[in-house]
Amino acid sequence: MDKQELRKLIALWLEEDIRDGDHTSLSCIPPTQMGCQQLIIKDTGILAGVEVAKEIIHYFDPECRIEQFLEDGAEVKPGDVAFKVYGKELSLLQIERTMLNIMQRMSGVATTAHRYQSRIADTGCHVLDTRKTTPGLRYLEKEAVKIGGGMNHRIGLFDMILLKDNHVDFAGGITAALTRARDYCKAKGKDLKIEIEVRNFDEINEALATNIPDRIMLDNFTPEKTKEAVDIIRNYELKIKNETGLARHIEIESSGGITIDTLRDYAVCGVDFVSVGALTHSYKSLDMSFKAVKG
Repeated sequence: MDKQELRKLIALWLEEDIRDGDHTSLSCIPPTQMGCQQLIIKDTGILAGVEVAKEIIHYFDPECRIEQFLEDGAEVKPGDVAFKVYGKELSLLQIERTMLNIMQRMSGVATTAHRYQSRIADTGCHVLDTRKTTPGLRYLEKEAVKIGGGMNHRIGLFDMILLKDNHVDFAGGITAALTRARDYCKAKGKDLKIEIEVRNFDEINEALATNIPDRIMLDNFTPEKTKEAVDIIRNYELKIKNETGLARHIEIESSGGITIDTLRDYAVCGVDFVSVGALTHSYKSLDMSFKAVKG
């Protein structure tokens, strides 16, 4: 994430929490008193948000010194210390909750992504996130997915064309939606991947007949139907290669209600990706604390 954009977010986070002052700390801590706090892990998982935490600390008080022991992506367990921060005690107390909120959530997302991707690590299939993210935190949550070993789908509405069921229905069908998307990209000079969501085999065959989509999303297919759909798409690719001599790989994505228990059933069907909204909307924050180091 661009540092300037991140610093804008940090300013909003701190304004939300501090406003005209941390009156609890100001009432009992001398302004020049120096101290140290350490980030202690209290759960098992994947650490994420260390680099963001460093930006929060230095944004609020550039004079703080950080002694770092663990990096983003590290496997952690209770009792591990990620880093220590030395500086004014007032500064440490005021950034504590904002920093912990970000790190706990990012680590929770990274841990969830790691759990999912680990289930299918031997298949060649990758777990994707979705746009089901917390408004304002999308870039950080998607960064956490990558830290955990997953992959990002599109970041937003601007970096890929994804024709979903409503687009198809409003456009008047698969062919119309795909044709308009291709023509739009040409007219606007946009080099964007075009993905289309399909709901049945008829829509798969219609999408293939246009020779437009870069990726086909199989929405709410069973594993058995997914395997059949993969065979249809791969046979089409072989047919194109035999007819034209050109190799074309159409990416295949499974989506819709896939859980960690059913994930592998889809991955072994030969799909390239499985998208899982739960990575960013149903994770459990990783427990950690920022405690004073006495003496």
